[in-house]
Amino acid sequence: MHRKKALALLATGALVASGVVGASPAAAANSPVVTRAALDPALVAGRGAAVAFAEQEAENAATNGSVIGPSRQAYTLPAEASGRTAVQLTPGQYVEFTLPAAANAVTVRYSIPDAPTGGGITAPLDVTVNGKNKRTMTLTSQYSWLYNQYPFSNDPTAGLLHEDWWITECGCVPAYTDPKPVVSKPFRPMHFYDEQRLLLGKAYPAGSRIRLTAPAGTNAAWTVIDLLDSQLVGLPHVVFKAANVLLFGADPTGRRDSADAFDRAIAYAQRKGLKVYLPPGAYQVNRHIIVDDVTIEGAGSWYTVVKGHEVALSEPAPDGSVHTGVGFYGKDASAGGSRNVHLSGFAIEGDVRERIDTDQVNGVGGAMSDSTISGLYIHHTKVGLWFDGPMSNLTVRDNVIADQIADGLNFHVGVTDSVATNNFVRNTGDDGLAMWSETTANARNTFSRNTVQTPTLANGIAIYGGTDNSVVGNLVADPLREGSGLHVGSRFNATAFAGHLSITDNTVVRAGTYELNWNIGLGAIWIYALDKSIDADIRVTGDHYLDSTYNAIMLVSDWPVKDLYGISNVHFTDVRVDGTGTSVLSARVAGAATFANVDARNVGAVGINNCGTFHFTPAGSEFSVTDLGGNDGGGTTGPWLASWELPNTITCDDRPPVVTPPPPAQW
Repeated sequence: MHRKKALALLATGALVASGVVGASPAAAANSPVVTRAALDPALVAGRGAAVAFAEQEAENAATNGSVIGPSRQAYTLPAEASGRTAVQLTPGQYVEFTLPAAANAVTVRYSIPDAPTGGGITAPLDVTVNGKNKRTMTLTSQYSWLYNQYPFSNDPTAGLLHEDWWITECGCVPAYTDPKPVVSKPFRPMHFYDEQRLLLGKAYPAGSRIRLTAPAGTNAAWTVIDLLDSQLVGLPHVVFKAANVLLFGADPTGRRDSADAFDRAIAYAQRKGLKVYLPPGAYQVNRHIIVDDVTIEGAGSWYTVVKGHEVALSEPAPDGSVHTGVGFYGKDASAGGSRNVHLSGFAIEGDVRERIDTDQVNGVGGAMSDSTISGLYIHHTKVGLWFDGPMSNLTVRDNVIADQIADGLNFHVGVTDSVATNNFVRNTGDDGLAMWSETTANARNTFSRNTVQTPTLANGIAIYGGTDNSVVGNLVADPLREGSGLHVGSRFNATAFAGHLSITDNTVVRAGTYELNWNIGLGAIWIYALDKSIDADIRVTGDHYLDSTYNAIMLVSDWPVKDLYGISNVHFTDVRVDGTGTSVLSARVAGAATFANVDARNVGAVGINNCGTFHFTPAGSEFSVTDLGGNDGGGTTGPWLASWELPNTITCDDRPPVVTPPPPAQW
């Protein structure tokens, strides 16, 4: 599998990981503050995934530690935290959460230091409830802490991976610079956070206090707690009439490899027309399980765990993989693909610690038509779910995908009439959700009511080419670098956009990152013409862009092709913009867009930053804005869409000063 990131992915910012440390708040009994994407849930009502857990940010809890952040500076711990703020504990310190509802399970999102030469460490974290029933979690940084240029390194002492790439730190190409610049090490640390789940043994009522303590004897110099998710997990799901994998030799203790037992259970179930059942247990599986015309159900993702090591292959596979690992795969599309596959109710725990783009070490993969994937927890794989078409009629719903080295989910090549809905995605190393029409168009697909938080690279939701696709009702928060909340890209050898693309009723929070190649800020939504022009009917309706670091909306073409490709036929309607560091609209391309009922407030710079293709002709910019009425509000420089800006007045400020907006509020 050849991944799309063939570009030089560059970065800027302070080469630090500790972040901005604020004063330690006094430890006090706090009323529980429940958030969604670190916001008042009322601000994102009706958008994103409906999840079974309650999110509580550590900065809102009682602690004798130190609050770090807020900060959006690349390569810092607060920037990668949910809401851009977290709590740092030194040995002996704690953070304490008050349960907002009864719970018997928690998920802790945290960071601890890397080993001095890379590879991670482990460290304890004590968990008590109401001061009793101490349990100790073993935290790890073995799946975090990447460094350097794309595709990154686990070695903090490594020199530049690509000396022939432009880097902003020296404003040069080091291989052609004399004398060669000295680049600080570790170079561009990132991907700091991980998460871990814990069953508490019994249900505790609302008001119970969950205290997380970095014990005095911990070997971690610091422990950062970002948030706690708490939930009430139901009893294990039981299927009596099924091919139970225990009867075919599977080991629920995880001591022996169960892959062959899984295969035998699947073969028997296919012959007898039965489901396959995975009872509670931790099953070791170190290769792909090939699935076709089969239903596999677990006892629930908290009870049934399928885990595996990443295994080096003796020689590369035909697809270029040099490793294999745990994953459930449909047959390759070239072999006809798989059909009628239904996977539900279990966790997939991988062991992927480095990014190798050719490796097929994803949680779910292959081609699966007329199939459903639901209720999975996918953790520490390369990509949570990567589908290589052609294939059709797939539904991916109600899954949690966390701590991936690359994408959360990708519909790749000819995926049609398929849906990803009500999935929760956090801490991916590339796009959270993507449709990539590489060479063959994806068509008539929908991403709806998903939540994507803290992708450390690239975008929350990205659409690369395709026909008649939709992005509806999603919540995207805190993309970190070189991407946006929502991205529409003619790039990576994608087919041209055709028909329509509907982007409707999405909320994007604290987005608009820094594009390190261009040394400029992006938008909460970013439309990019790199490989060809974009002229399909693109309708952006009902979106909310909250607290954008730079622009809310950006349309751009790359400098070498700015006179070749443009963006037109884009229509923004009933959009709300609450807070921008710079403009509502930044246009750095030829083309046109229309705006109707786009309301804005707390805009930090001129409402429209219209550079066109930078020829600055007497006739004005090569990008035209059409005001269809009802475009109200603005910011520090007046109305965001003023008559003097229309249709194509040049208002080009290449890097306007950033004005931090106030927090978003009810409209």
